[in-house]
Amino acid sequence: MAYFCKLFFRILTRLYRRMLTAKETRESFKAFFASKGHQIVPSAPMVIKGDPTLMFTNAGMNQFKDIILGNVPIKYPRIADSQKCLRVSGKHNDLEEVGHDTYHHTMFEMLGNWSFGDYFKKEAISWAWEYLVDVLKLDPDRLYATVFEGSPKEGLSRDDEAAGYWEQFLPEDHILNGNKKDNFWEMGDTGPCGPCSEIHIDLRSDKERAAMSGAEMVNKDHPQVIEIWNLVFMQYNRKADGSLDPLPAKVIDTGMGFERLCMALQGKTSNYDTDAFQPIIQDIASKSGFAYGRDKQKDIAMRVIADHIRTIAFSITDGQLPSNAKAGYVIRRILRRAVRYGYTFLDRREAFMYKLLPVLIETMGDAYPELISQKTLIEKVIKEEEESFLRTLETGIRLLDKKIAEATAAGINVLNGTDAFTLYDTYGFPLDLTELILRENKMEVDLDAFNAEMQKQKERARNAAAIETGDWMIVKNGDSQFVGYDHFECDVEILRYRKIKQKNKELYQLVLDKTPFYAEMGGQVGDIGWLINGDEKIDIIDTKRENNLPVHLTARLPKDITASFTAKINVEKRVQCECNHTGTHLLHEALREVLGTHVEQKGSFVSPETLRFDFSHYQKVTDEEIREIEKLVGKKIRENYKMEEFRSVPIKQAKEMGAMALFGEKYGDEVRVIKYGNSIELCGGTHIPSTGMIGSLRIVGESSIAAGVRRIEAVTAEKAEEYTFTLQDILSELRQLMNNMPNVVQAVKKSIEENAEMKNKLDLFVKEKTKRLKEELLARAENKNGVLIVRYCGVGNADMGKDIAFQLKGEINEPFAFVGGFIESPKCTLMVMLSDDLVAEGSNASKLVKDASRHIQGGGGGQPHFATAGGKNPDGLTIAINEIIESLNK
Repeated sequence: MAYFCKLFFRILTRLYRRMLTAKETRESFKAFFASKGHQIVPSAPMVIKGDPTLMFTNAGMNQFKDIILGNVPIKYPRIADSQKCLRVSGKHNDLEEVGHDTYHHTMFEMLGNWSFGDYFKKEAISWAWEYLVDVLKLDPDRLYATVFEGSPKEGLSRDDEAAGYWEQFLPEDHILNGNKKDNFWEMGDTGPCGPCSEIHIDLRSDKERAAMSGAEMVNKDHPQVIEIWNLVFMQYNRKADGSLDPLPAKVIDTGMGFERLCMALQGKTSNYDTDAFQPIIQDIASKSGFAYGRDKQKDIAMRVIADHIRTIAFSITDGQLPSNAKAGYVIRRILRRAVRYGYTFLDRREAFMYKLLPVLIETMGDAYPELISQKTLIEKVIKEEEESFLRTLETGIRLLDKKIAEATAAGINVLNGTDAFTLYDTYGFPLDLTELILRENKMEVDLDAFNAEMQKQKERARNAAAIETGDWMIVKNGDSQFVGYDHFECDVEILRYRKIKQKNKELYQLVLDKTPFYAEMGGQVGDIGWLINGDEKIDIIDTKRENNLPVHLTARLPKDITASFTAKINVEKRVQCECNHTGTHLLHEALREVLGTHVEQKGSFVSPETLRFDFSHYQKVTDEEIREIEKLVGKKIRENYKMEEFRSVPIKQAKEMGAMALFGEKYGDEVRVIKYGNSIELCGGTHIPSTGMIGSLRIVGESSIAAGVRRIEAVTAEKAEEYTFTLQDILSELRQLMNNMPNVVQAVKKSIEENAEMKNKLDLFVKEKTKRLKEELLARAENKNGVLIVRYCGVGNADMGKDIAFQLKGEINEPFAFVGGFIESPKCTLMVMLSDDLVAEGSNASKLVKDASRHIQGGGGGQPHFATAGGKNPDGLTIAINEIIESLNK
């Protein structure tokens, strides 16, 4: 605290001498609130784990959600920080504005201060004013405050309390009423909520301000009259029926846009013109060869890329790699959007974004050192994703060119919306790029059809994820305690329950006063088991963690919700899970011993059936290395290390013990450490008492999941035995197939060699047969109207026919046509090859085949000089061949 106070006064002194940089602004905020008794905490990861309602941190309050809901005790009543946030989906979707306007971003920093049951509106407002006006020296005449105007429908009056405090600092015409949309903040459909007071700043010129008051521009989306700080006063709890109850402990939650504040302080009219972005933009300009500020589209492209590189880099450091699912898909979409802008407007045909990482680190590495430590991984992931999407872009362009050619040939100047959506959805081809290319070809897309397809997709996704929840019904007050580290069963009572509905199926969530059930977290799946009361046995079908509460999922409620129960987990499943979880710890240590200390965990999944371990490594793990890793893990298992557990260890002490913290994980001040021999991990999961219980571990798969990230899949205990038995059964079957020869490998090798020899002989026989057939067909060929007609109808396969057709094309120097019918019962193939002369005169093999294929009950096509059709009526081949020859003679 003393450090921040000294820093605050040092920054305050410097303020009078010159303008603050972005780095100094961030530190000045922390120092100011430290001087007001706030605990300064680090930013939580931008990627959220363990909260089913959110993929990304989209506001500063996310990491304090459990405190606000009362699920965890208040450690610090006053807190302040700078939080990295991401808004690209759902309610907060700013993606399409990013780069086009001056103040929207995907990844941004939110400066915030919080009070949990301590100070409220008076202090929040007065300190906001003090920091903005007295410390940062912003012109008070340019500031406006909005207050909630009230909602008679909900029985809410105007927030006169907040307005009264603002009157101490602002004239009446600078205090504006705001509607519920702008000035009543809600965490969600249910939960804590309350009025808020936004602070807006008017950055327009004096001439513009004289012409029109800033009060008329507030919340009108003017790029220079913007909100910079939102002070939220949480004082209600929203119930499922929409009613509001007062919160027992009121909360202050403020959020100020860091980039917007920098714009105001540095006298700029765009966030992108501040030193938070300009170093990156100038690096893009240098690498692309285009100066920033001379071309509108190129400027937009540079802003998009500058914004998106921040998002992508921070997502990777927080453990979220680009992928095709959920949060990973969002990151991949952002990366591809940046690549597309570089491709279209900056002529970037090769990967280049990964080269921007050094300047990003220079800009933000001091505040977020994870960028520095993860630099190599970030570069490799971005480079691979760029190269992959550039190939996709080329594919999409070829497909679009084909559709344009087809439409032009048909005299149509509108691309089917379904085709545009397929390009977008299947190939990741952006709609705006499709529109751009179409405009260049004097065409447009059917947007209504495209939007209809997009809406269908959204509905499918919404229906799949939609969960309806009722209010929590309180049975008794109290906190939930996890006792599953020490007990498989215990006596419990139900604290609260609620009904949920998902995919039209009704389920119930129960919170117990204590529970042996492990709630899904850290890659380990939740426990299953039972609630038992006499003869009544309620199945617990899953255990999830929601807002830091273990929530037990059941299909029905007990008859007496107030009764006492025995909560009993499925011990067999738990132990299987523990074997796999402990196996990941031993596997992690072995990987570092065999591959090197650069190996770091990037994710894991542990269930009773299997384990999956993702780790940083830049090449395929060889078979020899896998064998060495398995042997090392086996040795650690046989040494039967006892589990050493250290609960509630200060994080600093845990790191001194050698426990590794994972990037992207949010750790508290105290952690749990699990030690087996030299394996030391920070881990909240459940584990077996000693490694010998694992029995054995077998690696069943190794693959790449992203650039620089590999995945190992393995099984332990009984599943490892089953895997070994399966391999033994396969070997036994092979031995029987090889007439029980003692050396199975040698027998299989000999069989393969003999098969290859026979195949070579067969190939020679087929070539000779093809050659003889070709000679026979040429001998029987007829010249009709100056065209040599070569025909065949009989048994044979399409490959042989194609070989003959192309040989004839290379050997015959006069107008000719090869028309063949090949029977492979019960199917057949119709084939046409035309010389270039006939094609130049207007003959088209594809059309001839399509027209005649009806006789063989099939279809097909191809190119003007060569086409085929498959069918299921060999009897129609002769008629089809005759029809084609007659068409050629017309």
